[in-house]
Amino acid sequence: MKRFIAVLLVAGFMAAGALVATAADKGQETVQYETKMGTVTFQHQAHQGRVADCTTCHHKGVETGKCNTCHGVDAAAPTQKDAFHKLCKDCHKDKGGPTGCKDCHKK
Repeated sequence: MKRFIAVLLVAGFMAAGALVATAADKGQETVQYETKMGTVTFQHQAHQGRVADCTTCHHKGVETGKCNTCHGVDAAAPTQKDAFHKLCKDCHKDKGGPTGCKDCHKK
């Protein structure tokens, strides 16, 4: 019985360690996008507490970069600009965030 309890404790500590490691890797604090309208500085970690999970913004949960990284030359795939504008502006309209061009794009 003592051996069983010891095994359970070890398994519990290993699971807890895995959860802590996963929680600690939340990506960059901020992400910057250079655009013609000016630099957009996205507060990545600040937004994480405001959404249900990563798939709210990352439709597969882990992707980064331009849409064509996964979609290739698929004509049906959105441009990065269109995807961000739809996702960000729609969410900001719903939750009261900024929606004007110069609110996000800074020269």
